[in-house]
Amino acid sequence: MSDPYPFLILEQPWNEATAWVIRQVSDAGLQVLRTFDLQDARHDPADCPSPDQGTDRCDCQMVVLLIYGDDYQPVSLVAHGHDGRTWFSIVDTPQQRADPRLERAILQALPVDAALPHHAPHDQ
Repeated sequence: MSDPYPFLILEQPWNEATAWVIRQVSDAGLQVLRTFDLQDARHDPADCPSPDQGTDRCDCQMVVLLIYGDDYQPVSLVAHGHDGRTWFSIVDTPQQRADPRLERAILQALPVDAALPHHAPHDQ
């Protein structure tokens, strides 16, 4: 999978930021299905040292959410998190096109200026 450009960066741990995004999107009438969770996919989290980040264990996380709405094709929303920060990206590649109407609905459901207390939208 390509590394999509983040449209939202939250200064929150991945679990809090992802829960907030799921709530916001669900409250907007869209359905959310969690399809991948890196922490769950690891056989032994202790086998993931992170010398690059200066920690004994890697706190990196990646979660993939499928967002459904009306009759649109689902859109994949990817959350990457580590060090108390979470980046959100919408997958829109030639192999997996994001429906612009559903993408717009997702972006409207995530009002960055009304979000969590510490957030930083990423300029595009």
